[in-house]
Amino acid sequence: MATILYRLGRWAFVRRRLVTLLWVAVLALAGVLAAKAPAAPDDGFSMPGTEAQKAFDLMNERFPGGHADGASARLVFVAPSGQKITAGPNQQAVEKTVAELAHGEQVTAAVDPFKMPGAVSKDGSTAYATVSYSAKAGEVSKGATDALQQAAQHGRDAGLKVEIGGNALMAKPDAGGSSEAIGMALSAVVLVITFGSLVAAGLPLLTAVIGVGLGMSLITAFGSVLGLSSTTGTLAMMLGLAVGIDYALFIVSRYRAELAEGRTQQEAAGRAIGTAGSAVVFAGLTVVIALAGLSVVGIPMLAKMGMAAAGTVVIAVLVALTLVPALLGFIGRRALPRKTRKAQAEGDGAARPVGAKENGGSRWARFIVRRPLAVLLLGVVGLGVLAAPALDLRLGLPGDEAKPTSTTQRRAYDLLSEGFGPGFNGPLTVLVDVKGTADPKAAAAEVAKSVSAVPGVVTVTPPMFNKAGDTALLNAVPATGPAESATKDLVHTIRGQAAGLKASTGATVLVSGTTAMNIDVSQKLSDAMLPYLAVVVGLAVLLLLVVFRSVLVPLKAAVGFLLSVAAALGAVVAVFQWGWLADLIGVEQTGPVMSMMPIFMIGVVFGLAMDYEVFLVTRIREAFVHGEEPGEAIVTGFRHNARVVTAAAFIMIAVFAGFIGMSEPMIKMMGLGLAAAVAFDAFVVRMTIVPAVLALLGRRAWWLPSWLDRLIPDVDVEGSKLHTAAPEPAPAKEPVTV
Repeated sequence: MATILYRLGRWAFVRRRLVTLLWVAVLALAGVLAAKAPAAPDDGFSMPGTEAQKAFDLMNERFPGGHADGASARLVFVAPSGQKITAGPNQQAVEKTVAELAHGEQVTAAVDPFKMPGAVSKDGSTAYATVSYSAKAGEVSKGATDALQQAAQHGRDAGLKVEIGGNALMAKPDAGGSSEAIGMALSAVVLVITFGSLVAAGLPLLTAVIGVGLGMSLITAFGSVLGLSSTTGTLAMMLGLAVGIDYALFIVSRYRAELAEGRTQQEAAGRAIGTAGSAVVFAGLTVVIALAGLSVVGIPMLAKMGMAAAGTVVIAVLVALTLVPALLGFIGRRALPRKTRKAQAEGDGAARPVGAKENGGSRWARFIVRRPLAVLLLGVVGLGVLAAPALDLRLGLPGDEAKPTSTTQRRAYDLLSEGFGPGFNGPLTVLVDVKGTADPKAAAAEVAKSVSAVPGVVTVTPPMFNKAGDTALLNAVPATGPAESATKDLVHTIRGQAAGLKASTGATVLVSGTTAMNIDVSQKLSDAMLPYLAVVVGLAVLLLLVVFRSVLVPLKAAVGFLLSVAAALGAVVAVFQWGWLADLIGVEQTGPVMSMMPIFMIGVVFGLAMDYEVFLVTRIREAFVHGEEPGEAIVTGFRHNARVVTAAAFIMIAVFAGFIGMSEPMIKMMGLGLAAAVAFDAFVVRMTIVPAVLALLGRRAWWLPSWLDRLIPDVDVEGSKLHTAAPEPAPAKEPVTV
């Protein structure tokens, strides 16, 4: 592989104008296709195989038009202290506010709370009105949301406390924003410090933007065909930007090293693609495996996000292998710092190998090699302590209760909990399929009676039948909040009675609703954790076996990754579930960890962790293959690559940490979790535990059974064949610029 990529790098360097024009043409074509493509479809979150989804599908079938997925708002009205909401002036203010909304833009219904059973609290202090919209959540027009907020203000002007719950005010998430801008700015600073050259620092940023632009344009262009929504590309943009910068960073760094060793620009570009480019290919493959593996989980939206992001990573690899060497042809020796170029021009540094002198990376490696056991124990114990909170991990899908208290949605949630009880915000929808029963109404009544008798159920609404009379719905309000474990137990208890009710009444009972769906999502994700880990880690270990031609190095890489992810999950639990340092990052409400967080973190971080493993350890193996002793090979590898791996990690952390400042708690959680995981994996696992393990193993680290050595292909990632082969001459038609 190294030889093929070496030739590709030299060709792209020489044919730089052609290669650059081809990429510009492809980007322009993708942009035109994206501009002409139909609007992206709605996400349509679904959980195939769960009882809640089965009930939801049956509900849509049996109640056509009665359960549209349009947005809704819930206006909560609270009377002044000591007064009743039913008092004359207060009731008139509520009715006037609701009437004001009834004929508003996109409004299909506005229900007066005094004409709806159960919409006024028992103490008479609180009432709520439901407003339904024809548009979906995130697509309600600005005029409609302005009218909603204006009506609420009119209620406040009348002396009432009015807050707005529901999803009508939910904004559609943007694919880009301030978080990406912050990440780009911090990445630029890190690159300038690393390279000491504005030209060299700008190249990775430019190629990353081109790769992400192409990836996002293709997602938009083929969104309607492949069912990719606008939010599908969020993960693709985040990862495409991060890996795009990192891959270019490693290739430019190797190019600079080859130049500093006295090689011509074309030869340096070829060798950079042949060595660092080989590592990019396999690092990219590990990321693709981790992202494509999200399909194992069984959540269509998550699978689409993974595949879209995997496609963007493939584009980032192709950009790194072709466009980066082409652009290196334009900048030539300007990739080096000005001092180095001046020294070479004066003959003082023409053949001074980069990394020949001691630096921070080599000194750190020597420190570890001298005392590997102590360093290993300290690293493992430290990560173990950080991972301890993960033992108390509780999964859920936080709703309005997790929003900041500064939002009207959170205040509406709290007011409803105070007025109607904590379970009112998470009612259970019980679907009763009485098709084929002798007495449908009696069967539904029996189900309602049985559900109301379950401990933990506060109220049950009378059965509401569809027009055909073969399906009934009833709402059961729990005594506990939607995110509490007691509510989860209640759902399982009601479902446990389904078999007995089927036998006695002939009716099929299914429990659904947002709360039940969240419980099912959490359970399905928990059940998918081990299979997902087995598939992703297993495939990646096989891939690394081919890369390193070693049995122990891939296993060590996988175990180290599990340590870093466990520690990152521990940090997430400590902050978002226990409340440690929560005020520091603006977390106003603790609660369960987002259900998708563990699998999402595993998928994203595993690929990125293997990036560092491949880039760092291939350089160590390269030194070992070329005759250095195991301990000295570790030092050599760190001398050359520790600085660039550190820079890559800081860039990743900068990109992810930008999301911590967002107001949405789930985005904060993702930002903190991913940033922590990258920090732990890069600096504790790859830069500390990995060299310690390699030092303890010595030559045994590179052991491979002879029978296995004959079976697996020799891909030559470290480019050993390039050191024995004579460099190819540069074509005479393309003079190399200096």
